[in-house]
Amino acid sequence: MRLFPVMLGFCALLAQGPAFAEHPTDPLSWLGRIATAGQRLNYVGTFVYQSGGHVETSRIAHRVDAAGEHERLEVLDGSPREIIRRGAEVRCVLPDERTVIIDEAQGRRAFPARLPVSPTGLAENYRVRKGEVGRVAGLEAQALVLEPKDELRYGHVLWADTQSGLLLKSRTLDHHGGVIEQFSFSEVRIGGEVDDALLESRFETGEGWRMLNARGSNMPVEAAGWVLEPAVPGYTLTSVMKRPLGRERGEAVHMVFSDGLAAISVFIEPVGEGSKAGLGPLSSGAINIFKRAIDGHLVTALGEAPEAAVRRVGESIRPEGR
Repeated sequence: MRLFPVMLGFCALLAQGPAFAEHPTDPLSWLGRIATAGQRLNYVGTFVYQSGGHVETSRIAHRVDAAGEHERLEVLDGSPREIIRRGAEVRCVLPDERTVIIDEAQGRRAFPARLPVSPTGLAENYRVRKGEVGRVAGLEAQALVLEPKDELRYGHVLWADTQSGLLLKSRTLDHHGGVIEQFSFSEVRIGGEVDDALLESRFETGEGWRMLNARGSNMPVEAAGWVLEPAVPGYTLTSVMKRPLGRERGEAVHMVFSDGLAAISVFIEPVGEGSKAGLGPLSSGAINIFKRAIDGHLVTALGEAPEAAVRRVGESIRPEGR
């Protein structure tokens, strides 16, 4: 199984109004406040990710200054991993593989900046309502409930700090209300200075390390040569680019389809030796993956969306005019 598109997807799945504004009253305004806070506030904290029996702790430091956003996310359990952001550049550091994947920030999907900057379109695919006020990491938190209108997207419950709007806890639900995964701060400091040392990698990524350039180049939709037919309800094409796969493998077409919250990436690359291994569906937490071969190409669809949605996108991608 070829792992590069999957690794790239995970790393990519891998932040304007005053931050401390008055509390909004309607749920859509709350969502806008959450989206803004995740990208414009300084914060340092530790959060826990849970999915089934898997538990993982991460430390995050985020700062905004005149040069833009700076962020360091370090996974504290299992194999060491870091994601370092400086402005538009994102580096996924994998010490066990002595590899750094370099990409550009195309959009924020990582906790706590999980929402798009403009979440107003979410009402087309989700019923949004306010929940109760509770406490997370010692802070008062307002709950927001997003109920999907069909089976092509997950449900979500979000808890936001009532003072700053920062997302403190996020829970993803299946269609029976069961918890698929959860992110939750165990401790967090919001506002104040964030030292440079908290934003620097703790790994020396020099001699002996592989530097993989995964930066894509935007391309016109009509130049992609691939289309989604038939369309999948609620998911629209938001970006098309070419991404390098290495000197011997050429380039992949990378298409992103989104409903405003869920995003499904599709990587299309020439079929090579062994690339048909592992065709079909795979899953990891809330992320589903579907692979198929068509017309000499391998199509890999992956995203934080139900298996039915990822499969439909993967099966509907086809060469234009075919």
